[in-house]
Amino acid sequence: MRWDSLRLDEGPPGGPAGSGPAAPALFERDAVARTFDTPGFRGMTFFEVHARSIINQVPEASRMSFRWTINPYRGCSHSCAYCFARSSHTYLDLDSGHDFNSKIVVKVNAPVLARRELASPKWQGEHVAMGTNVDCYQRAEGRYRLMPGIIGALRDAANPFSILTKGTLILRDLELLAEAAEVTDVGLNVSVGFVDKEISRSVEPGTPAPERRLEVCAGITARGLRCGVLMGPVLPFLTDSPGQLEATVRLIAEAGAASVTPIVLHLRPGAREWFLLWLRENFPDLVDSYRDLYARGAYTPRAYQERIAGQVRELAKRYGVGRASPRQARRGTQPQGPSSPRAGRAAPGADPAVEPAGPVQLSLL
Repeated sequence: MRWDSLRLDEGPPGGPAGSGPAAPALFERDAVARTFDTPGFRGMTFFEVHARSIINQVPEASRMSFRWTINPYRGCSHSCAYCFARSSHTYLDLDSGHDFNSKIVVKVNAPVLARRELASPKWQGEHVAMGTNVDCYQRAEGRYRLMPGIIGALRDAANPFSILTKGTLILRDLELLAEAAEVTDVGLNVSVGFVDKEISRSVEPGTPAPERRLEVCAGITARGLRCGVLMGPVLPFLTDSPGQLEATVRLIAEAGAASVTPIVLHLRPGAREWFLLWLRENFPDLVDSYRDLYARGAYTPRAYQERIAGQVRELAKRYGVGRASPRQARRGTQPQGPSSPRAGRAAPGADPAVEPAGPVQLSLL
């Protein structure tokens, strides 16, 4: 593991510590590796590190709509086969597959750094996004409890922020979030790409079930805070049929979501190899269809994305996403046509590219 290249006091390669300029360090000192003999953490290793900084600037080439992030963890026990952050683990000489799922870097000084950097005269009070790389409410957060300190620092600085999560642990911090929302803009979103339980258990095995994530949305809404749903990823040929999309949007509406933003699966290096391995093991008949659909790169053709966005937009209107409380939504329009999450699965040979249905949203929040 390449921890030696991550020390602040290191000189150039081959030279003594402090003998000359070094590459920018990620961590202040060596990691402490820990394992915990409890069912939820069995088989996992946590590398506790002291980060050099915690508020990170997003590269200009990114498609994200925000410029700054806080990521208290690297690697993620959610183990989503499609996670685009997988390749970031290779920077530490860890692999983007099993290591990403089971070897988690924990920035134990994240709350202290957040408070210090938010108080710096150089900081301009810009929006900070969390959970957009790996989930800040993954399983490790239950033990390390880094988020309360981070949220408290953002609250005390009245600094706008947003959180995207698949985790239910966010409900633990609901009162802190409500306090922050009294003094600044707080954006809360849960990620639920589909409600097919069988596919969820297979492709995102470490996450809470989709219905539990929607219960999180309902709980946040019941507290008087707005919560949107990132409906992603939509998996071509697996969760993109009209019946599946309708079932997902209907349950999103019943949870009282303030908005729904569909995101079609994208396959960057690292995630691409791991997802295709999962696909080959579980749906071998779809491998060629995926290779054709993603032949030009990480993203599906724009026409396909626009079709999904158009369908979700119409379904959101039908079920009143953003217009109703959870109770009101459950009294709304009943679904038309197939409502089973697996109903109407697209045939492997079907062409998903159709006429554009309108603009597509690619931002996470």
